[in-house]
Amino acid sequence: MSDWLAGKRALVVGAGSGIGRAVVDAFIAEGARVAVLERDRDKCLALAEERPDVPVVEGDATTQAANERAVATTTEAFGGLDTLVSCVGVFDFYRGIGDIDAEAIDDAFDEMFSINVKSHLHAVKAALPALRASKGSVVLTESTSAYYPGRGGVLYVASKFAVRGLVTAMGHELAPDVRVNGVAPGGTLSTDLRGLESLGLGDRRLDDSPGREEELAGRNPLHVAMSGADHSWSYVFLASDRSRGVTGGVVHPDGGIAVKG
Repeated sequence: MSDWLAGKRALVVGAGSGIGRAVVDAFIAEGARVAVLERDRDKCLALAEERPDVPVVEGDATTQAANERAVATTTEAFGGLDTLVSCVGVFDFYRGIGDIDAEAIDDAFDEMFSINVKSHLHAVKAALPALRASKGSVVLTESTSAYYPGRGGVLYVASKFAVRGLVTAMGHELAPDVRVNGVAPGGTLSTDLRGLESLGLGDRRLDDSPGREEELAGRNPLHVAMSGADHSWSYVFLASDRSRGVTGGVVHPDGGIAVKG
């Protein structure tokens, strides 16, 4: 523990598993007080049992009401809010435009962009007054898919490019009061990331893919298969005062995909 986040008050949206859950643990280890918003009831119960000091709000991050309740809970518990982190996401299991029936496009688009993009907008909108008051920061979850093809299907890649756009647009708009940055993880082990219900993929988990650890390690120059805990330290840095001069930027914990020949 190095107390990089000592005294910080954070809200993590989508904190029940995977990267979000790891961010909760890392933030607490670095001295922050953390509240969470999570949709899944079982994950909420597990969080409350494992972290009794963490206020847990059960709700759908794609809605205004749930985000406003989460922000209110955070500010009431801690007296304010310094950092908002959003780790909400859904996957499409590499479905290309040729793989999606025309009749499914509307529902699949709406589901993907509601979860992967609109949830971030609602979270930031709800948190903005508190973040402006504290001169705080936002950290959104992008993906390697926001920079390189082949790491998701047409809808997932498009949604992550949109999140990249949110970081750029809000980083510009909210300066100098609020910093906005992104983390663009590569493939992640031990995640509960699931597929689109609208494409019949809701029960399929990315982490259940056969040989996933070997596949992840083999796709990047460092030959590392990273976990949520590995990615969480990028969020710690961007939430800390060590990054006080950084906004509209992104950290790439992806094993060095950009330098792959």
